Amino acid sequence: MSGLQRIALLLTIIGAINWGLIGLFQFDLVAAIFGGQSSLISRIVYSLVGIAGLINLGLLFMSNGEVERSAEPRTTR
Repeated sequence: MSGLQRIALLLTIIGAINWGLIGLFQFDLVAAIFGGQSSLISRIVYSLVGIAGLINLGLLFMSNGEVERSAEPRTTR
């Protein structure tokens, strides 16, 4: 798994936790931290989470072997 995919996965997990909090407790953690849903920083975070989800969409269509191969460390000579 590349560094970009790891960052995208982390952002996707953050987004999933935020949506879980919204669904269970009607509490938007991103908005609470960054000053409301319409603040520029909140909108940037929401956009990054959305882009991360699109990046991770490619993982859905990879076979197990491809995912395992991409997770192996690369050796350089």
